[in-house]
Amino acid sequence: MSFAEVAAPTLNILDRHEHPWHENLARTLRLLIDAEKHGGERRRGLRMVEDCFYRGPIAREIDAWSRANGGLIRYSDLATHVTRIEEPATATYRGYRIFKCGPWTQGPYLLQTLQMLEGFDPAQWRADRATAVHLAVEAMKLALADRDAWYGDPLFVDVPLAELLQPQYAAVRRALIDPQRASDQLRPGDPRSGKPLRAPDPVRTQATGATLDTTTCLVADAWGNVVAATPSGFSGALCPATGVWLGTRLQSFNLIEGHPNCIAPGKRPRITLTPTMVLKDDVPAIAVSVAGGDLQDQVTLQVLLNLIDLGLSPAEAVTAPRFSTAHLIGSFRQTPPKLASLTVNPGIGRSVIDELARRGHRVQVDKDPIGHPSVLVIDGKTGIVRAAGDPQAGRHAAALPDKPPDRRQR
Repeated sequence: MSFAEVAAPTLNILDRHEHPWHENLARTLRLLIDAEKHGGERRRGLRMVEDCFYRGPIAREIDAWSRANGGLIRYSDLATHVTRIEEPATATYRGYRIFKCGPWTQGPYLLQTLQMLEGFDPAQWRADRATAVHLAVEAMKLALADRDAWYGDPLFVDVPLAELLQPQYAAVRRALIDPQRASDQLRPGDPRSGKPLRAPDPVRTQATGATLDTTTCLVADAWGNVVAATPSGFSGALCPATGVWLGTRLQSFNLIEGHPNCIAPGKRPRITLTPTMVLKDDVPAIAVSVAGGDLQDQVTLQVLLNLIDLGLSPAEAVTAPRFSTAHLIGSFRQTPPKLASLTVNPGIGRSVIDELARRGHRVQVDKDPIGHPSVLVIDGKTGIVRAAGDPQAGRHAAALPDKPPDRRQR
């Protein structure tokens, strides 16, 4: 598709002028569409769009606004920007291969959690809901502690990702889980030496401020293509003349000298955005996207367990009662952990809640959705795609008529 085709639905919304900035963003998109027309064939046209935004008048307008308003972004930042194609992090779970973005996101901790949980019998989980929740939360706590201790931009720091994802390391970490008692300590491990524990880093909370939200995006087509994305602007500032909102993900850095996620020029902050792709026999089987910051992979874990271990349908997997923990260093401004915390939806059941409290979890009940999940499940034999979102969390699914593919673009 051309940029003009892709931008058309957005322009339909912007031309309603429901917000003051819509008119300016529509003008920016039309400027990009005009740039595309000068490119001739499709690929060159898209390069002209990119140049217009990152190295043309839009970039200069953003630079001027940023300088005038105390912002950090400059024309050179935009002009030298590169969108990288990188190898994913991957691990197996009960015959499925799960793919995540690398350790400049929180994604690999989901892989660590699954590897620890693979050592438990899922039949027990089907029979004992309290144990299922307890083991999942305790495994997540350990993986999240490693996230907070080791993850950062691998272009700047040596992240021991291979060691973190070793089955042997999962085994020594799994041994720390007490089946009958919730942990109330931060317990990162030492993957380089293969030891289960190391001292945690200090927590240095940064200034607070307003936050906005993330959305979800999953698409599968009739020809086997699958996309999983978790787009987010997040707490941005508006460059008025362009209608472009600028994100503020720098708040996901910390200020601990020598830490893998310490702020530095040109470095990517370790973000929460973390879509998930799952293959079975080398064929796409599941895609998951969740909005919710530090909840994203906590909810993704539950969706995958619901599908793979409990055999739920996609709709059941995203609407089943959920749980979460704040036993972690917050990804936004490094908020301190709430040790042994556990939030649950009331649908989990009173007897389960009471048993979790008996095991030492500091349980709070929240009737609001925990995270905002959506999921695609693809039948490898028939090609049938089933999609679902949690409607209580504002997530929905839809099917559109097939459009014959352009053979030149396949």
